Amino acid sequence: MAISICFYNEDVNYVLVFKRKISAWLLLVIEEEQKKLGSISYIFCSDDYLLQMNKQYLNADYFTDVITFDYTEELLISGDIFISVDRVKENAKTYGQKYFQEMIRVILHGVLHLCGYKDKTEQEIKQMRGKEDYYLQKFDLSD
Repeated sequence: MAISICFYNEDVNYVLVFKRKISAWLLLVIEEEQKKLGSISYIFCSDDYLLQMNKQYLNADYFTDVITFDYTEELLISGDIFISVDRVKENAKTYGQKYFQEMIRVILHGVLHLCGYKDKTEQEIKQMRGKEDYYLQKFDLSD
């Protein structure tokens, strides 16, 4: 298995800026969580594409911003993270965030799932938000 973080598009033309900085930051997150990087693929797609995946694989009929398929084995973090650029854009408006900031949060959210964090219960959601806020403070575009 290759050790990597890769970014792809499925049915959208999305260009993620600062890929190298984002990858380096995600590696720091993974290491701080005492895990090791395996292979992570980010796949950017539309609302419709992710809705179909949600129905097919998770038996859920609603729009979502991210679906994470976890292939982690012990400490080796691996998975496919599908992100709806439509939903991220909509959520940025809803939450009063800049689009890029919301995208970074969702990218991080997927990795935190691979690190073992859940977001089904109120307590899990609180813990996930705390981890997101903590690591977002460490994301720096300077230098």
